Amino acid sequence: MKHLTLAAAFAMLALPAHAQDKVTLILDWFVNPDHAPIIVAQEKGFFAEEGLEVEVVAPADPSDPPKLVAAGRADYAISYQPQLHLQVHEGLPLKRVGTLVATPLNCLMVKADGPVQEIADLKGKKIGYSVSGVEEALVGQILKTAGLTMQDVEMVNVNWSLSPALIAGQVDATIGAYRNFELTQMRLEGAEGKCFFVEEQGVPTYDELIFIANPADLDLDRTRRLLHAVERGVQYMVNHPEESWELFSATAPDLKDELNAEAWKDTLPRFSQSPAALDQGRYARFEAFLHEAGLVDGVLPVSDLALDVGAQDMEAQDMGAAQ
Repeated sequence: MKHLTLAAAFAMLALPAHAQDKVTLILDWFVNPDHAPIIVAQEKGFFAEEGLEVEVVAPADPSDPPKLVAAGRADYAISYQPQLHLQVHEGLPLKRVGTLVATPLNCLMVKADGPVQEIADLKGKKIGYSVSGVEEALVGQILKTAGLTMQDVEMVNVNWSLSPALIAGQVDATIGAYRNFELTQMRLEGAEGKCFFVEEQGVPTYDELIFIANPADLDLDRTRRLLHAVERGVQYMVNHPEESWELFSATAPDLKDELNAEAWKDTLPRFSQSPAALDQGRYARFEAFLHEAGLVDGVLPVSDLALDVGAQDMEAQDMGAAQ
């Protein structure tokens, strides 16, 4: 019996390790501090400990990730809450399943010593933007706080050259600049910027960066494990900021510069501490805001836009216990 037991033990040791679930996560842009919890989770082995092999992909075109997820060519993508509302109204099969950055990063940016010192000063000025639709709705709401309308300003598409266009005087303000990047970028280029934060100007607060998935292909357990690993990444960053920065910045040579180092500090407090948790009121309010702005025809229920993975998991446990 002893020999049989030992033989069985050696046979078990010879068996291959249990295969990990392979998933693809497409970022919204090239790797930067906005994605730090994902990279830290990868580097610390938190995904592996959750039984996941995560392929993190930077897109060639930032408009591709939602389309790839909707088409079933990727499991998850990082996207933006404001865009998610519009994409679901357009018929894309997408839902928010988690939160990465839990506050707006967008701001209306001006030169600190420029002609716009308060919102009322925007009358007759040029505002640069990159993406039509949501950004124009944000500007419209911001202008309302000073009794202005979109007819009082000129919107100028500057593509992605927000800071350069502002510094060069091509526009007097920009919308779409991120407070954790562009302000530092302006300073490094010899100009001081000033931000009017959208959530302080009448715009309902929202999640800037979110995890999206196609509900038809969604594996709830796998999603829960993915988000738990990201949560551990955030916790590690908060508890070990210096170590996590060294870990993150060592993954690519272009990350170890002053711009990324400052962005790291500015972004750290904005990551969701509970990525799976859903603030339903936040999605309902932003949906109503878009409807009032005329960007969507009707108001969808939150359940059409977002999934509370934690609550779904608890419901499944309760059902199992009841049975």
